[in-house]
Amino acid sequence: MKPNLSLRVSQHLALTPQLQQSIRLLQLSTLELAQEVEQMLDDNPFLERASEEGPQEPEQYPAGGATYSEATGADAASVDAENDAEMPAVTSPSDWEGDGSMDAATEDGEWGGDGMLRNGGSGDGEEADATELARSHESLTDFLHRQALALRLSELDRAALRFLIESLNDDGYLDESLESLAISLAGVDDPAQLEELVHRFTVALGLLQSLEPAGVGARDLAECLTLQLHAMNQCEEGDPAVVQAALCICRQPLDLLARRDLRRLAQACGSSEDDTRSAMALITRLEPRPGRRFADVERNVIVPDVIVKKTGRGAQQTFSVQLNPDVMPRLRVHDIYASALRGGSKGEGHQALQTRLQEARWFIKNIQQRFDTILRVSRAIVERQKNFFVHGELAMRPLVLREIADELGLHESTISRVTSAKYMGTPQGTFELKYFFGSGLGTETGGNASSTAVRALIKQFVAAEDPHKPLSDNQIAEMLKEQGIECARRTVAKYREALKIAPANLRKAL
Repeated sequence: MKPNLSLRVSQHLALTPQLQQSIRLLQLSTLELAQEVEQMLDDNPFLERASEEGPQEPEQYPAGGATYSEATGADAASVDAENDAEMPAVTSPSDWEGDGSMDAATEDGEWGGDGMLRNGGSGDGEEADATELARSHESLTDFLHRQALALRLSELDRAALRFLIESLNDDGYLDESLESLAISLAGVDDPAQLEELVHRFTVALGLLQSLEPAGVGARDLAECLTLQLHAMNQCEEGDPAVVQAALCICRQPLDLLARRDLRRLAQACGSSEDDTRSAMALITRLEPRPGRRFADVERNVIVPDVIVKKTGRGAQQTFSVQLNPDVMPRLRVHDIYASALRGGSKGEGHQALQTRLQEARWFIKNIQQRFDTILRVSRAIVERQKNFFVHGELAMRPLVLREIADELGLHESTISRVTSAKYMGTPQGTFELKYFFGSGLGTETGGNASSTAVRALIKQFVAAEDPHKPLSDNQIAEMLKEQGIECARRTVAKYREALKIAPANLRKAL
């Protein structure tokens, strides 16, 4: 084959580092963004937090307005052009509040013209930290140790009780047997010492199971329920016949209780069906995990990225959308360092410092673009789901990502990144942006009903059902059909499970 030369013209899109950073910041949650900002503040000396004392002198950029595209090559300039083409100018808080006004002065805006990202949130140090308040609690171990101090015990018994308390799991159960605990301390070489330890642990276990909460120190679920019933019996709570029937049920295989096999349980316990039914109802009110309220669970405080406020009444009711100022970082380019770099000689290391300065400017601009995109998407969601904000989830419309993407001129993947781990505070509550998107089910009129609205209807049907004759999935499907919504039984079952609603046989009142 004879070699030849040819000229070919083609186009391709290159993801520059600046564009990659913009995409990554867009998909970060509020907490992840705060961590990213802290990391950038530590790494880049040209980036600083804006002080609370008021605006400082803006950085004087060279003529030509090259605010974000000074120096370091064609890549920065090309990405600047791409981002500027997609990102609308944000000049004042009024543009961020959804009223369409852009007449306010630039210096009063959330985004200044001096390379500064301002935050209107208060930095009041006197306010209680919600996260710390949520985490403050007393552990189950501390609670039991405090009770053990009131018991008059010998040193050995006190040490055995302390060892058992430390061996409990988070639910308050003793997972290991007393023999295995004794072997872990004494080994198997000395049978006499091993027997003595088992005896001490047996006595300590009885003391442990007498402490609050009732059921702590149990080895299995049946023992946990039995301990709670014994505590009720000692306090003379409830009908003694019912409590005795419940104790008998706990001695039977628990799968009979799980299946609510009333007849077999009544025969096994030798009690009437009425007493057995009351005993089963009593058991369902017991706590299967005594240590639940002491669990060290981190409570995640959700801070909305966008706030929706209702204005007007009746037909004049409107909704304004604004960013939450508390989640917007207040950043600026360090004026002293930037001025020193411009006035200094272009010696060794000047190009590296110029690159760091450019990175700081790009970081501020990408954060600005992130919040601007979140606001645009939120406005579009509120406009399409206005009935939800007025009437609740029963009025939710079907909505897919492509509809918002086509309306805003963005890619569907961009909308997906925006709606992930971003939250909207509304008069109806706080919801993730993805909550407002849902598939549609056909109706008799040829329209579509949102899957969110269908789930709300199912929840409403179940809440209003007769507890003695709960609705089956087929009956719920028929009721939806009467509402004009075509929904198969399997779809009803899927939605019911997503709502964590038990099937009809388990919802039936005893």
